[in-house]
Amino acid sequence: MQIDGTFRGKDVQLVELTQDHPGFNDKAYRTRRDEIAGYAASYTAGAPIEDVAYNADEQSVWHAVWDKLAPLHEQYACEAYLRAAEAFGFAHDHIPGFAEINARLEPTQRFTLAPVAGLVRPETFLLQLGQHRFLATQYMRHGSEPLYTPEPDVVHEYIGHVALLASPQHAALNLAFGRATERATAAEVDALIRVYWYTIEFGVLQEADTIKVYGAGHLSSFGEIQRVREADLRPWSLATMAETSFDPTSYQAQLFVAPSYGQMQRDVLAWLETIGR
Repeated sequence: MQIDGTFRGKDVQLVELTQDHPGFNDKAYRTRRDEIAGYAASYTAGAPIEDVAYNADEQSVWHAVWDKLAPLHEQYACEAYLRAAEAFGFAHDHIPGFAEINARLEPTQRFTLAPVAGLVRPETFLLQLGQHRFLATQYMRHGSEPLYTPEPDVVHEYIGHVALLASPQHAALNLAFGRATERATAAEVDALIRVYWYTIEFGVLQEADTIKVYGAGHLSSFGEIQRVREADLRPWSLATMAETSFDPTSYQAQLFVAPSYGQMQRDVLAWLETIGR
C-alpha cells in the first residue's frame, strides 16, 4: 500500500460526526472542535505541534474521568498496563499537550503522536504506525457525558494508548501492525483492522484466574471496562478474530481472551509476519 512519507494532517480522510453524537447539536462544542481541528489540519510531520490550551470545562472532564477510571484500573487492568502507567506517570490535575507527551515517547520508542481532527480511516491509521506515527485526536469528549465517547478523543488516546505505547513490547507490536499493512492486500487489510480491534483496542486476557484488560477501548471507558466480563468471551484465535466483524458504535458483544500478555504479543507478532508473504 502507498505510504505518505510527508504526512500532513489536512490530507487525512476523516469519519464524520454522526447525529447521535452527544455534541452534535451543541453549536459551541462543534465550534470548539473546529478550532482544535485547525491545529491538526495545519500539521506536517516533523514540524512543531501547536498544543491546545484546554479550557476549564475540558479540564473538568479530564478530572472526572480520572476520578472514575483510576480505581477501575486497579480492579480490571492487566499488570502490564498498571506497570506501564505507573512508569509513565500521567498527571491527573491537567491535560498534557502533545509536545509534552512526544518529548517523553520519542527518545524511548521513537513513536510520536501526530494530531488529526477526528476519527480516521482504519487503514490510514495502521499505515502511519509503520512510520512510527500514532495518529491521535486532541479534542475532549462532550461535557454532558464525561464517561462516554463514541469515538477516540484525547482521553482515549492518552489513558488508553500512550502508557503502553511507551513500553518497548507494545510499541514494537504497533510498529509491526504498520509494517504488515504496508505489505498487505486489500483483503489482508480488513483482517489487520479486525485483529487490531480485538487486541490493541479491545484486548482481554487471563491473569491470576480472572479476566483483565489491556485494550485501549476498555482502559479509557468507564462503561466498557465494567462490562468486559459480561461479553461473549471467546477462545483465543487470531484466525477467528481476523474474520469476525465488530460494531464500533456500541459496547463490545464479543471478546477474545489471550492466555497472557506475553503470549498475546508473541502470537500476534508471528501472525503479522505472515501478512503479504
